[in-house]
Order: sequence, then structure tokens, then C-alpha cells
Amino acid sequence: MAKLPIYTYPEPVLAQIAQPVAEITPEIAKLIEDMVETMYESDGVGLAAPQVGKSIRLITLDETGPKERAKPMVLLNPEFVEQTGVKESEESCLSLPTFSCKVKRFDTVTVRGLNEKGEAVELKAEGLLAVILQHEIDHLDGKTLVDHASRLKRTLYDSKVKKWRKD
Repeated sequence: MAKLPIYTYPEPVLAQIAQPVAEITPEIAKLIEDMVETMYESDGVGLAAPQVGKSIRLITLDETGPKERAKPMVLLNPEFVEQTGVKESEESCLSLPTFSCKVKRFDTVTVRGLNEKGEAVELKAEGLLAVILQHEIDHLDGKTLVDHASRLKRTLYDSKVKKWRKD
């Protein structure tokens, strides 16, 4: 396994709609392993393939976080089946260093997709797991947290990113 570089805003791959995974090839299997390793080594609870430069519909997640590593999950081609309730969560992102914002999310979600073996799975989630799923699927749809932020907060972050890129 290898830790992959994490692409940061405003890399174009983060704004693209990711393509479905047609089959689980040896390359996809290796990418899954590397993404799980990268997620943990970066102290994340979720990681989407576009965040490592691959515009495909693949996410890894673990609501127990990088320390416990008790429930790693992989979803390919995830899609929402049901979404209910509304709650607000404070979120940050590996692709947006120093940025966080409040986001309105569904309280409970049901997601359907494929696991790392290509088997169909359906997952009903609430709480942190529901937030992680929505956050990572946003990445597959070309959305980042800045898309959920106020215009002022986004403008301030854009200015900060431009300054970092000059330095």
C-alpha cells in the first residue's frame, strides 16, 4: 500500500462529475487499498477518488476515524436511495486545508452501490456516517465544501489559496 497525494482546491478534478466504475480491475483494487491507507494516514474519515486525482465513482470511509480503524468501508458507484430529515453539521475536508463550514445535510440516508468485491450493497446510515457518505458523494458529483459556503467565506478562502500558490 502507498499513501497517495491529495489534490487540493481548486484542482479541476475536484470540480468534475466522476465516471462510474465499470469493473473492479487489479488497478482499481490497488487504488482501493491505497485510498484506505491515504485516508487513515491523513487523519480522515472519508476519501473520494477525485481527491487523489482519479475521476471515478469510488469512496472509502470509516466512521471510527483514523485512530480506531474498526469499520473501513468501500463503495463504488454509490447512489442515494432515500434521504430524510435535516441537520446541520460542521465539516472540514482533506482537499480544503484550514477550511470548515456548516452544511445542511440529510439526517438519515440510504445508499446503494458495490463493495470492493463487486457485490451489491445497501447501507442505511444516520449521524456521522450519513454526513460522511453525503460529503464523499458530493466529491463524486464535483462539489466541495466551498460550494456549500457563503459567498463571503468562499471569496476569503479563494484569496487565501491564491496567496498560498504565490508563496
